[in-house]
Amino acid sequence: MNGVVIKSTGSWYLVKSEGDDLLECRLKGKFRIKGIKSTNPIVVGDKVKVEKSDDSFMIVKLYDRKNSIVRKSVNLSKQTHIIASNIDQAILMATLINPITTTTFIDRFLVSANAFGVDVILLFNKTDLYNKQEIELQDELISVYENIGYKCISVSTIKDDLEGVKSLMKGKINLISGHSGVGKSTLINKLQPDLNINTKEISNSYNQGQHTTTFSELHELDFGASIIDTPGIRGFGLVEIEKKEIGNYFPEFFKLKRECKFHNCIHLNEPNCGVKEAVIKDEIAESRYFSYLGMLEEEEENYRTNGY
Repeated sequence: MNGVVIKSTGSWYLVKSEGDDLLECRLKGKFRIKGIKSTNPIVVGDKVKVEKSDDSFMIVKLYDRKNSIVRKSVNLSKQTHIIASNIDQAILMATLINPITTTTFIDRFLVSANAFGVDVILLFNKTDLYNKQEIELQDELISVYENIGYKCISVSTIKDDLEGVKSLMKGKINLISGHSGVGKSTLINKLQPDLNINTKEISNSYNQGQHTTTFSELHELDFGASIIDTPGIRGFGLVEIEKKEIGNYFPEFFKLKRECKFHNCIHLNEPNCGVKEAVIKDEIAESRYFSYLGMLEEEEENYRTNGY
């Protein structure tokens, strides 16, 4: 029988069958050694084939994915970690304080999503905590990303009406991602109160969020949307993107490729580079270009260290 993985604990998988049965499954032994370089070969959102073996169910086949969100494994540099698959859109939650979401993190997420074919909405949360200066900074960030073409939302998930968020999510499978503590669980509880997802206060010692979601899980919501809730992530290392291709996943860079003297320009040391000239003219945000330089440096380090 076929179904969709709606929860993953790392060793067990909860699969919802086409007949709406919930099946606790394991992976068939041979499945783990088919050249899969990911730390988690099966993820929430995957469409799979399940067979019954004695008194248990086994996942025996993974069907082709429409897309996925992928990052570098934290502890195993040569392996990837797939966050979720078969997503209609990702909602990346960001906060300016408690905790701070840097533009570097946002840009890395956007590049990976672009490379793997996932649309992203940026949701800036905790506006109820911001002072005037922080509100102005948030407005500047929103302007940067809206000018590139990304949909941005500014809310307080605690105080605001979320009908606008619901309308953007309706009829879609939505991945909710971001650092621990940005309000993912609070958002989901506000959208669907009866889920009662656990939330915690921000750590006073490190001004960082605490992990409240331990495993990825797909929730179906009453207003006709689905949410994949994921554990908070601190860093976002790029994978499977070559150094010369990174700029193609910055939409504002890609538009200016024809303005560069060299067709293979990577916007670093080359003369007559349209991208660098746009940065000087404030037509491209400096923060975006600095993020790009950091990604180039990381890929160069990967090549020196690992040969790829």
